[in-house]
Amino acid sequence: MKPTIFWRDKKIIMMDQRKLPFKEEYQEYSDFNEVAVAIKDMVIRGAPAIGVAVAMGIALGASRVKAKDYNEFKEKMEHIFKVFKETRPTAVNLFWSINRMRDLIFRNIESGVETVKRLLYEESEKIREEDEKANRLIGANGAKLIKSGAKILTYCNAGSLATAFYGTALGVIRSAWEKYKNIEVFSCETRPYLQGARLTTWELLEDNIPVTLITDNSAGYFISNKFIDLIITGADRIAANGDTANKIGTYTLAVLAKENNIPFFVAAPVSTIDLSIPDGKKIPIEKRNEDEVTHFLDKRIAPFGVKVVNPAFDVTPSHFITSIITEKGVIKPPYDVNISLIYDSFFH
Repeated sequence: MKPTIFWRDKKIIMMDQRKLPFKEEYQEYSDFNEVAVAIKDMVIRGAPAIGVAVAMGIALGASRVKAKDYNEFKEKMEHIFKVFKETRPTAVNLFWSINRMRDLIFRNIESGVETVKRLLYEESEKIREEDEKANRLIGANGAKLIKSGAKILTYCNAGSLATAFYGTALGVIRSAWEKYKNIEVFSCETRPYLQGARLTTWELLEDNIPVTLITDNSAGYFISNKFIDLIITGADRIAANGDTANKIGTYTLAVLAKENNIPFFVAAPVSTIDLSIPDGKKIPIEKRNEDEVTHFLDKRIAPFGVKVVNPAFDVTPSHFITSIITEKGVIKPPYDVNISLIYDSFFH
């Protein structure tokens, strides 16, 4: 596992996930606008990692703010919050981080501007550390649901690259591998951005965990022919009733799991839960650039003039989800009751 994002000499360092698996390259950022562009352009991606990047980007932006008093500082910080809000609309961890950093500013109204800047930096580092700790707990909780010799299908990338470190869905897989040493992973390629093919397989091979890459449209074949014992994915936003937004194509896998009577697990930190949204119909779905569909490695593969719609996420209704694995424990149905209980325990 390689670190995804960290501070170095008061600059933010991110692994450029666009270059994987061909090149391991880190980018350096000294301006919050550059961090926002990096999030939008998917230098860094994955809901928990985006949350960490936003917190660090806010702290970086704050460190460059010139203000004569608290009120001027607070006003300039609202502009920074707005810039990050407009990067990726579906991942709720982004907004959770913004709210947490804004609350810190309000709580320290009596402190000097330089003190608030220092506190924001410390909070961003705390958020990064908390994410890694949460991921390891998710892994430990989820590993209890995995049997020896299990063949696991995963989708997109919910690993170390999608978090501060260790991963959510891949955190469960890593923990199960440490426990049994005989599980096997199948990774869908995850079109059109190929996070499964490029990132998940790279991570698992780095850890010497057996992984087989399959095309997205062959998942039904492998599931129906008993090659798969369970499916586990990450999440970008979980509604109050358990409906879950994740990478486009996740819903299809959940339906296949239900039809073939195998478990479908979601692994995510409690910060991915959004109690302000009652169900999945209210979750905003990001639409991405058509070039992700019409091009491959910067080469056009579709005819000019074709219409393209490229939603980045879909919503899996909660009745297709066997359990939601969090750092606070495994949530089972009824989700509209049990999610609130877990969420409340997160803050108390």
